[in-house]
Amino acid sequence: MGSTGTVLRELRGAQKSAKGVSLYSRYVNRPAGRVLAAGAYRAGLTPNQVTLISALFTYGAVASVALVEPSWTLAVLVYAALAVGFAFDSADGQLARLTGRGGPDGEWLDHVVDCGKLVLVHTAVLISFYRFGELPSDAWLLLPLGFQLAAVVTFCAGLLREHLGKAAASARGPSWAAAPAGPVSRVRAVALLPADYGVFCLVFLLLGAPGAFRAGYAVLAVVHTLFLAAFLAKWFRELKALRAG
Repeated sequence: MGSTGTVLRELRGAQKSAKGVSLYSRYVNRPAGRVLAAGAYRAGLTPNQVTLISALFTYGAVASVALVEPSWTLAVLVYAALAVGFAFDSADGQLARLTGRGGPDGEWLDHVVDCGKLVLVHTAVLISFYRFGELPSDAWLLLPLGFQLAAVVTFCAGLLREHLGKAAASARGPSWAAAPAGPVSRVRAVALLPADYGVFCLVFLLLGAPGAFRAGYAVLAVVHTLFLAAFLAKWFRELKALRAG
């Protein structure tokens, strides 16, 4: 087992493409995940164990949102746990690529944890609104449900786009399946920031000010809904082009 510095260098060479990744994931979450992956490798952890550690941090934070009255202390703790959980979510894949121990079971577990996270985080906000929020109107209780719908549909549609696209490209032959990723656009990486889960987690730093939290959460809900519409149109065109190409 090499030194931590050696492991980090190997991890840098085993990164996924930066195309379609926001600046937060590229410069914050992935580097943090790389450090955690190196530590996990040194500790002898498997990628699936790292996934479960990610779930522990994330689901613990989500449960706190639902069960504990909002405060500035809670805001900091929830954000920290969500950010660490997201970094571990990056670490499991990096560790799998480093060790060659990835497989369909690990990918399945990772997606299950991610899907549960997207459902539960908005459910927790709904519960917090109902239990602790002095809402201007009961209509605010619909906001987390709408945000949840946008998040889950984006996640599921993105997974289907990836897997159906790979299957269609493979069926058309090696020249399609092995197509290059293309250049990385910094403008696109900036534009994707509002849709990044790591940026979404920042809104929980406002939990100590319920009005500000509701406003920030509502803005992100609108932004994510607009991104969903854009993503669905883009992914449909791409899959249609694969069929017709």
